[in-house]
Amino acid sequence: MFQALSPDGEEVAEVKVSASLLLSMYRDMVLSRVLDGWLLRLQRMGLVGIHAPSEGHEAAYVGTAYALEEGDWVFPLYRELPVYIALKVSLGELISRHLCNAEDRLKGHDFAVYGDIRYRIVPAPVPVSLHIAPAVGFALAFKKRGLKHIVINYFGDGATSKGEFHEALNFAGVFKAPVVFVCVNNQYAISTPFSRQTAAETIAQKAVAYGIEGVRVDGNDVVACYMTALRAAQRARDGDGPTLIEALTYRLGPHTTADDPTRYRSPEEVEMWRRKDPIKRVKKYLIERGLWSEAEDKSLWEWCEATVRSEVERCLKIPPLKPTAIFEDVYKDEPWHLAEEREEFTSFL
Repeated sequence: MFQALSPDGEEVAEVKVSASLLLSMYRDMVLSRVLDGWLLRLQRMGLVGIHAPSEGHEAAYVGTAYALEEGDWVFPLYRELPVYIALKVSLGELISRHLCNAEDRLKGHDFAVYGDIRYRIVPAPVPVSLHIAPAVGFALAFKKRGLKHIVINYFGDGATSKGEFHEALNFAGVFKAPVVFVCVNNQYAISTPFSRQTAAETIAQKAVAYGIEGVRVDGNDVVACYMTALRAAQRARDGDGPTLIEALTYRLGPHTTADDPTRYRSPEEVEMWRRKDPIKRVKKYLIERGLWSEAEDKSLWEWCEATVRSEVERCLKIPPLKPTAIFEDVYKDEPWHLAEEREEFTSFL
């Protein structure tokens, strides 16, 4: 397993990341953690339908997202909030998406996922693994057109037990699709532990069967995740085919707000992984190198908290979606039967 920073923030491999870039990644990790906490609280208040917390995943998501370039596309699942922060999606847009208010660009459709063509993010299907094959096809379109763009595709360890995972990686390997597969192995597919997911020692080694590159990386190490994804992205751009990255991390919170992880995990196990917190790790590294200070860190957390709180308060004042929004953005040209349904619904209202 590739690692650049130890859990104590010690450099165990050459860190090929500039100080300014590392500080930027750290800020995005903190902002993501704060926003994630707010969305969790809003769900408990009955203002958000459901939320999939990303606490503990910040390094895996932010580090890999920073390897992307203009023109690259993202096929996420439903826990990639840190990716959206790294891609500079506005806080208000992310909060409105969860609140399903009048500024929700997806207009209430498919809650718990996000996507927008402006950021080149494709909304995910909630069933795991169904987006892997479309990501491969999208990447092959770049290759057919002679473009150097790539696709990055995120999924969890549970998705690797589905048939779509095999079919997509096999196809991607045969045709050398410019795609980077990022399996965020957080140890559990809801309540199913990794030990019951596969008999293979790692997910990364499954790449061998498809004739593609496979890499296992410490998913709590933002530097290692960035360096690994950067190399994989360059291989894809150069025509060397896809890479399967297994980012080993841990889901510190529940699978979603509908889950009770205490039924299948021990407090001792969670606490052991909390000591490997990806945010604390990079903070220690930055401070020990004289690139950051406790005072600056305190100011950053306070700024993130105040900024998110302000955006939450603003978004809560936005009126809800109009009820007929459910009929919009379904077809390019509204067919007669949908028009009849809309008129009947409007009359009923």
